[in-house]
Amino acid sequence: MNHPTERIDKFLWAVRLYKTRGKAAEACKKKQVLIGEIPLKSSKYIKKGDEFKIKHPPVFRIYRIKEILHNRVGAKLVSDYIEEITPEEYLNIIDMINKNTALQRPRGTGRPTKKERRDLKNFFK
Repeated sequence: MNHPTERIDKFLWAVRLYKTRGKAAEACKKKQVLIGEIPLKSSKYIKKGDEFKIKHPPVFRIYRIKEILHNRVGAKLVSDYIEEITPEEYLNIIDMINKNTALQRPRGTGRPTKKERRDLKNFFK
């Protein structure tokens, strides 16, 4: 039976914006999920047509609910339930941050060596 509303934490998990329902609830608790400028509690019920924001530092990603669902769906079906309406300039900022990996070390390589630390220190002088 389809209900016209669903809890925000369950919905965020069902449309794969968070890996677990607990992480979705934790994001709500940390005030990272908003409707307008109002932070949502994980128990808040949402409905079709609602728009919500998720904090994705340094910007917010904005989504509109197309349909309510109650069970987790495959990644290919997510677009049937939500639509991302984040402005293009925000997406460009996120893209630039993701591409700027010059200062990131490859995963699993551990801490910088003493020589690498000196080189970094000299580079930023």
